[in-house]
Amino acid sequence: MSRYISYRDFDWFLLFFILMICGLGVWQIHSATEHTKFAGAHIKQVYWVLGGLSAMFVVSLLNYQALLERIHWFYIGSLASLIAVILFGQKSLGARRWVKLPWGAHFQPSEWVKLILILAVAKYFADLHDRELSWTDFLKAGAIVGFPMLMVLAQPDLGTALTYLPVAVMGLFLGGLRWKQGLIVLTIMGCLVPIAWVKVLKPYQKDRLTSFMSPDADRQGSGYQVNQSLIAVGSGGIFGSSQGSQTHLSFLPEPQTDFIFATFAEEHGFVGALGLLLLYFIVLMRLTQNAQTAPDRAGAFLVMGVVAVLTFHILINVGMVVGFMPVTGIPLPLMSYGGSSVLFMFLALGMVMNVRMRRFVN
Repeated sequence: MSRYISYRDFDWFLLFFILMICGLGVWQIHSATEHTKFAGAHIKQVYWVLGGLSAMFVVSLLNYQALLERIHWFYIGSLASLIAVILFGQKSLGARRWVKLPWGAHFQPSEWVKLILILAVAKYFADLHDRELSWTDFLKAGAIVGFPMLMVLAQPDLGTALTYLPVAVMGLFLGGLRWKQGLIVLTIMGCLVPIAWVKVLKPYQKDRLTSFMSPDADRQGSGYQVNQSLIAVGSGGIFGSSQGSQTHLSFLPEPQTDFIFATFAEEHGFVGALGLLLLYFIVLMRLTQNAQTAPDRAGAFLVMGVVAVLTFHILINVGMVVGFMPVTGIPLPLMSYGGSSVLFMFLALGMVMNVRMRRFVN
């Protein structure tokens, strides 16, 4: 099959817009960290982007159908890596989320597990062959995503665990979920929310989830991040502020990671922020088009899984910055500083390219 694969079928149009977003991210990271202890972070980000690009081209040449046939082994490996984090992970701020690697590098398995889940869910629903979704099918799909999600919650990492949900939702939606099933599940989840609030969530997580509703209630505590973010976005005006006071005077926390959209909006204004969102919209539309031209059902599910995760990240991060969503530590894809999230995104895009380059393979 590989002899029919050619980079002429590679989606260069999509890659162009991806690199535009990455370029804006590197530029903004440099601006946000120029006179801080994180100065030079933009250079590391360039290395991560280049490494991600290399990985994307390699992954695009693999046969995704062969990977799907072996997904059970990858899934077992992903569970093992999450167990390793809980047992041996490096503890920071009360959580174990990273495994320390040689040369001072840190690996966050929960990021790459998202890609494994996308593949696993695509394989599972593709094997159902368009039959009506039964409750057994529903529960099996929930278990595929549920086990890794619970392990990530145990780290604890609520933000990353939430990013697993859109993979399951997209799979169920495209797999033939009936509205009665959806209504029953939503009702059950609504009943479980109070229990999770009391028994599962830690006090600081509750503060994060409630502070966005009334950030003024504790300006110097749980509402500090939201308030500073809103001030940064508002001070950008229409065309941006060259001063960038919230960012450059260190009022805005995590300006190069979680709140990079706030720093971008402050320095480039409403016009710049709208332009960035337009770039993301073009990327999402192009990805959806690639799903429509996939050679098989599994390929379409795979690409739409990537669309679901990317959309979720964008909506939650931007919503968090403007005070519509709670602060959950979910990065802005391809913009926020961080090797694990950048590599995941490029590996996921590599799988999309993989599907696209096999459109005409019989």
